[in-house]
Amino acid sequence: MIGALRQRGMIVDVSLRLPYLIFIRFLGWLLLFGRSSASKDVELLVLRHEVAVLRRATPKPHLDWADRAVLAALTRLLPTVLRRHRLVTPGTILRWHRRLVAKKWTYPNRSGRPPVDDTIAALIVRMANENQTWGYRRIQGELLKLGHRVGASTIRRILTRCRIPPAPSRYTDTTWRQFLRTQASTMLAVDFFHVDCAVTLKRIYVFFVLEVGSRYVHILGMVTNPDGAWTTQQARNLLMDLGDRAAHFRFLIRDRADQFTASFDAVLADAGIQVVKIPPRCPRANYFAERFVLTARTELTDRMLVFGERHLRTVLAEYAAHYNGRRPHRGRQLSPPRSQQPTPNLNHERIKRRQVLGGLINEYERAA
Repeated sequence: MIGALRQRGMIVDVSLRLPYLIFIRFLGWLLLFGRSSASKDVELLVLRHEVAVLRRATPKPHLDWADRAVLAALTRLLPTVLRRHRLVTPGTILRWHRRLVAKKWTYPNRSGRPPVDDTIAALIVRMANENQTWGYRRIQGELLKLGHRVGASTIRRILTRCRIPPAPSRYTDTTWRQFLRTQASTMLAVDFFHVDCAVTLKRIYVFFVLEVGSRYVHILGMVTNPDGAWTTQQARNLLMDLGDRAAHFRFLIRDRADQFTASFDAVLADAGIQVVKIPPRCPRANYFAERFVLTARTELTDRMLVFGERHLRTVLAEYAAHYNGRRPHRGRQLSPPRSQQPTPNLNHERIKRRQVLGGLINEYERAA
């Protein structure tokens, strides 16, 4: 409000000053009729010298709108030769005219393009960091799928402000973490662990298969004396449990125990799963399965007494439900393999990422 009043007052001052300058110059022109030609020439020389001095002190004097109007009108009365020596030249008049036209069509009070919301800007940065090969157009397309219309130049400006280089410079090579996660999503690990009953001291062998990518565990069976035929049947049971998901797996890691016979490998080979044998006396090569054995012993069998096979089946069934549905895993960013309850999303923009090929490709969609 105050700025508008000040601007209005300046316009009034300039409007009053212009008639005043015109009146003063008109009176000066009338006075020239009563003077001799010699006095006019002397005054002209004095004024030219003063102008030269002023030009040395102020190379570019500041002229307001009224001064420009008066000088432009008087300059037209001068001969062409004298116009070149004035402060106001034809180029100056043309420049003033361009300024007036530009000022007429300029709207200082009109709001420009609205800024990008901070949530969308954070989503752009997130997509660029999580997808090293995505350029501005690819990010623009992903945002359009989510209902956000953002220009490619705006995406470039946001990434430049965050010091994120473009896709060719940002992409170097597949990281080891990404490579291992991609391979882990197609791998299975199998092994045995034993439990000694508290009363009969009978040793029971538990056969399990671990999905390496998701850490989901399948407790396939338990027996006191596992042999090749029994282990082969458990392989068939595994394929039945996996169902259509069996086509997603390519490798199964196992040791060289006698229980794993050629028929066991043949059942998996028919399903398109290649069996990979670890080196002899090298259990660390199957460390995913070994880590589950350590977890099961630490959290379950070392902390309670198992009275028999029936008791062990009940205990392992409950523990497997906890392990797969509720227990957080550090290898999965503290999330269960298959959570039974959805994790609440506290972000303002509820966007979730869906990983394809073990995180090699990402897809984004709105959370339900």
